[in-house]
Amino acid sequence: MDDKVREYWQGTGPLPQEYLLWPLYGAGFENLGRDGKPIAVPMRRPGPDELLVRHDACGLCFSDVKVINAGEKHPRVIRDIKKEPVVLGHEVTMTVVGVGENLRGEYQVGDRFIVQADVYVNGVNLAYGYMIQGGLSQYSIVDQRVLNGDGGNYLIRVRPETGYAQSALIEPWACVITAYHLQYRTALKPGGTLWVVGAGAREGAGYTISAGFDEQAHPARLLLSHVPDDFARWLRERARALGVEVHDVPDVTAPPVEAVDDIVMLGTDADLVEALSQRLAFLGIMAILPEGRFPRPLNVDVGRVHYNRWLYAGGRSRDVARIYGDTPARAELTPGGRAWFVGAGGPMGRMHVQRALQLTEGPKTILCTDISDFRLDDLCTTFSDDAREQGVEFICLNPTKKDEYTAAMARFREQGFDDVVVLAPVPAVISDAATYLAPKGVMNIFAGVNRGTIALLDMNDVIERDVRWIGHSGLTTEDMRLTLSLVEAGRLSPERMVAAVGSIEAAKDGWKAVHDAIFSGKVVIYNHIKELPLTPLAELREKMPSVYARLRNGREWTKEAEEEFLRLMLP
Repeated sequence: MDDKVREYWQGTGPLPQEYLLWPLYGAGFENLGRDGKPIAVPMRRPGPDELLVRHDACGLCFSDVKVINAGEKHPRVIRDIKKEPVVLGHEVTMTVVGVGENLRGEYQVGDRFIVQADVYVNGVNLAYGYMIQGGLSQYSIVDQRVLNGDGGNYLIRVRPETGYAQSALIEPWACVITAYHLQYRTALKPGGTLWVVGAGAREGAGYTISAGFDEQAHPARLLLSHVPDDFARWLRERARALGVEVHDVPDVTAPPVEAVDDIVMLGTDADLVEALSQRLAFLGIMAILPEGRFPRPLNVDVGRVHYNRWLYAGGRSRDVARIYGDTPARAELTPGGRAWFVGAGGPMGRMHVQRALQLTEGPKTILCTDISDFRLDDLCTTFSDDAREQGVEFICLNPTKKDEYTAAMARFREQGFDDVVVLAPVPAVISDAATYLAPKGVMNIFAGVNRGTIALLDMNDVIERDVRWIGHSGLTTEDMRLTLSLVEAGRLSPERMVAAVGSIEAAKDGWKAVHDAIFSGKVVIYNHIKELPLTPLAELREKMPSVYARLRNGREWTKEAEEEFLRLMLP
């Protein structure tokens, strides 16, 4: 390792009197920085319970662009940013360069970390890169909000040998990894609220709950609306024996104000399912025991399937416990199955595809669709060799080329997909993708569609074919630890997602490129290199041939390319 790079890696060099950062003073790119440039601010020394950190590299995220577009109207920004501007950047890796006296037994100069950006203090979200100064600053103070928040310490230690781009991109990669580890209840929520609603249910149909409403586990409250008399008597007797609070709710249009953990629907009243779904709590489940079939597709709030992690379950059994337990919601891709990544050409889509190809027992057929030929062609070029090595049928299609697309999709209309991962936040796309699910197939609505976004979905598929709709893209500190462990064990290569690099001065151009979907991969800013405009990796062939020579297949960032890049570009 070059001496200059080694000194930088160790964090022992002299500190400047001031440093650069990008403040956002209001909505719009015109309010980013001053005169289109970052500003210089004085260096601050850490207090006794603080760390001074150097932000080494930062990935640019479309979530940042949402803040730039919304300014202080963004839900995570809860202050007057004209007076206290936001400094964005949550996909960040950092090195400790100063330690407060009370922390010297725990931290030392040269320690490296990433941060779980969702910092909570006394129940208030003070996210890193939103309320707390983020990674598009060369240095920052990390205080007790991060070191001792509601979730404990939000810093995650990184091994010294881990690359800067590798670790900066742990955060978006963790969102992808977590999407396949989602877990849903397979029974009524113990201690929760259960609402049983009859909608044309028949007396003597044999409804029961064989597990989950007994001494081992049971809800705390039971709400009853138009339940057949025989089942209602059974429920009341069981509730009385278990000490469960019971309430009659004769008017289903005006149920109790509180959210409900479990709604058991007896019947096929489409209007009622749509209306009562809105009463589901976070992680709420609606279990449907139908009479006949639903006469039409239902309006499903796919935004809340994503953000609130609602689940719909159903089946022909009259035992509620079997509706929950017989077909649990599965998150991992089906080994040897068929997987479709909808909107796969962007950075997050590429991560999903790369992960699928790196699975030990992954899908044997992968379909990638995107409306951008540029992104789709780049995706196919990048991963075709990986697919060939894994023996995976790898197909890339552009839906705007209707004849070609329709002909190619005909076989999948018949076969169906075991897994559909939707990365395009478009209701019509979500509705269409769901129609291709095979029996027991799962559609993961990964794209962050807003709460209240409605898509037409066929509930009969849930009941008759055991399909499930799930979704989420959040993460926890443990999710990030898991992803980092995969990277540091050599089982995941997040740096393959890098599409362009630049110095901190190039961040505004980088965000504009993210906004305009210029690149199919990630933009990574190296905060401490000499001034470098936003540079696609392909241009390194002429500008930095020694770095280009260390790219994987002349296309993908590597730790070796990064080390050479820093050797050339660090001051």
